[in-house]
Amino acid sequence: MKRELRGVRVVAAMEAAKGIVVLLAGFGVVELLHYGIEPVIDELVRHTHLNFASRYPRIFLDLLEDLSDQRLWGLAALAFGYASMRFIEAYGLWRERRWAEWFAVASGGLYIPFELYELAKGLSWLKLATLAINLAVVGYMSYALWLTIRSGGQRASSSLR
Repeated sequence: MKRELRGVRVVAAMEAAKGIVVLLAGFGVVELLHYGIEPVIDELVRHTHLNFASRYPRIFLDLLEDLSDQRLWGLAALAFGYASMRFIEAYGLWRERRWAEWFAVASGGLYIPFELYELAKGLSWLKLATLAINLAVVGYMSYALWLTIRSGGQRASSSLR
């Protein structure tokens, strides 16, 4: 396997991993529908030893109490849709599909303005790292796409298609 293909497959694996994480979160939301939100809040209080009478924990508690079954189903549906999108992208990248390269560039580039906005609100290492990783992925996928287009649709380093 050539270096270029390995890099695209690393991006594919990252996208699949994001899909798995969001899918697990979606299952967690569905699980809340079966057990209700109160046991989750009680467990959270027990494990974190937070004082929910103070300002910030109270905001979180109010948010959790305002969740209805309909909103939870909506959140679960969004999570499953997003995870499906990440899995489709990962599959396309793994199988060296040009549409997946375009999609990777577009979907990664979509986050950059939001990441820059968050950085403008306040600097942190997490925000900088997120932006740097996203810029690296978008840059690399743009390069891979350029190589694919330049070679007439076939990846120059791969005879598989």
